[in-house]
Amino acid sequence: NVSRQNGKAERLLLDTVDKGPFQVFIPINGVIQPIKTVFLDAIEGGRLEEILVEGGSVVEKGQAILRLSNDDLQRSYINQEAQLIGQINQIRNLSIVMEQTSLNLKEQSLNTAYRLTQLKRAVDRNKALIKDNVISQVDWEESKDEYDYLLQRKEMLKLTMQKDSLSNVIQQEQMESTVDLMRRNLEYAKKSLENLVVKAPVGGQLSSLDREVGQLINKGETIAQIDDLSNYKVRARIDEFYISRIFEGLEGNFNFDNQDHTLRIHKIYPEVLNGSFEVDMVFMTTPPKSIKRGQTISIKLALGNESEALLLAKGGFYQSTGGNWVYVLGQEGTAYKREIRVGNQNPNYYEVLDGLMPGDVVITSSYDNFGDKDELVLK
Repeated sequence: NVSRQNGKAERLLLDTVDKGPFQVFIPINGVIQPIKTVFLDAIEGGRLEEILVEGGSVVEKGQAILRLSNDDLQRSYINQEAQLIGQINQIRNLSIVMEQTSLNLKEQSLNTAYRLTQLKRAVDRNKALIKDNVISQVDWEESKDEYDYLLQRKEMLKLTMQKDSLSNVIQQEQMESTVDLMRRNLEYAKKSLENLVVKAPVGGQLSSLDREVGQLINKGETIAQIDDLSNYKVRARIDEFYISRIFEGLEGNFNFDNQDHTLRIHKIYPEVLNGSFEVDMVFMTTPPKSIKRGQTISIKLALGNESEALLLAKGGFYQSTGGNWVYVLGQEGTAYKREIRVGNQNPNYYEVLDGLMPGDVVITSSYDNFGDKDELVLK
């Protein structure tokens, strides 16, 4: 038996099935953010003495923002500076001593050479005199022994001067290395003092600066952030149901000031929180001039390429039928129940896979008052 139900035609919404371009997309909301945010951290800790730039101001790279004070760093720098000066003075004094020692050795060497020259003449002269028995054997031997001693002393002084020269070179290198290390430590301490003036690492808009003069700031603590406003990105949240279908490169569109703009997924944050995850999207077109950071926009995110499909408008019927059947208008004001099969959907259409033909007129409004009768008699 065929079951029938009466209905009023003027209260129904109808759609004519037709072929057309179909693309699966989902509506998502995104928030406008700066293209890049750099966090401003305290390289050194200290007491906040002065705020040089107010939050919200546009700063340039290298511009001073805050000035801190740190007595420990100041004392450390002074102590290291005093140690360096002391070490330099000690090196100078040691250099003078080394130079004096070298000069003494040279003087001894010259005296020895001079005496050797004199003794050489005496020895040569005594050698002739002893043959004629003019001098005694003792006098000859004494002059000869002193000459031999001076020859040995000359060689000894030569070796001593060589070792002294080598020792001087080694000590000089060690002293220079020590001074160089102390200079580098002092330079590091100086940079630590310079870092008490917190400067902008990049240019942009200063934000999140919530500090008061006199407040203690720890080393490494985040003080503020600088937003690069040369461009924007969009941070969007997507339902976790679609996580397997989201990948970098997908594009979406939104309308702003009556102009369409295209976005592309640049980065995916896979962590799911409260049933959704986040993505960053970048502009493929020039961002609107009037757009502001923190604005919320509605985006149509495409999940696939556009294709030709049989389209049925979305409507309240789906809640009653689950997309398994619809009422199709026939002749003489009667609508007949027909089984169908739908595939993908977007906010406007279902993709019809089976059961309908182009030109079929379908009731798309709610079926709550019809039950699941086979026919509807429309009046």
